[in-house]
Amino acid sequence: MSKKLIEIKNLHAVVTSNPEKEILKGINLSINEGEIHAIMGPNGSGKSTLSGVLCGNPNFTVTEGEVTYKGTSLLELEPEERAHLGIFLSFQYPMEIPGVSMPIFMRTALNEMRKAKGMNPIGAADFLKLMDEKRKLVQIDKRLTSRSVNEGFSGGEKKKNEIFQMAMLDPTLAILDETDSGLDIDALRAVADGVNKLYTPEKAFVVITHYQRLLDYIKPQFVHILYQGTIVESGDASLALRLESEGYKWLTEPQQ
Repeated sequence: MSKKLIEIKNLHAVVTSNPEKEILKGINLSINEGEIHAIMGPNGSGKSTLSGVLCGNPNFTVTEGEVTYKGTSLLELEPEERAHLGIFLSFQYPMEIPGVSMPIFMRTALNEMRKAKGMNPIGAADFLKLMDEKRKLVQIDKRLTSRSVNEGFSGGEKKKNEIFQMAMLDPTLAILDETDSGLDIDALRAVADGVNKLYTPEKAFVVITHYQRLLDYIKPQFVHILYQGTIVESGDASLALRLESEGYKWLTEPQQ
């Protein structure tokens, strides 16, 4: 029987710079190991805010509720502590970091995780071997992994690089925030293939998307509709197909 990985109860959050602007209005969600959950919803419904709150983005402030991850109160932890516990966020708009090479960036991140777990730093030879192994697994060009982080990358290359970083850090919970945004069909397939190769029964994925097309390649067991700050409908993959054919017009006010 799979173990519960993360439990979200009555989660409320506001924009830190504007406390009157509440975005999340009572999120309840439970995710077990081995599960893939898709979260869909119209623009402004709170999807990216939810991912930001779970990863500790200071632009949002939790005003009510709790989040338990592997038995630990997640909201009390700093962003880097959450990452050390195995939470990974693939950004909708990955940033460029000029002057910081991918090998240095990834080795630093990996060693910080190892340090938090009481492990010794990974040696240079072992790191390069691991990097080459993961690069081949997610099929990313070696030229991209030797350059500065995302500098001069196309949109598709940035998204592939995010999946490569995920492969290197090997998270337990991966949150993909509109990873399919702006991708052509070949890049979409490449990103989805990388995600599927990284899936194991001990991990969980949260896929935030507007479109069914990504879910043709990454198959969720659960689909949730986030609307006006609340999950108003949950179901299996057929729920995404309904959204594809009918849109969001049939949604009403959030259920209590």
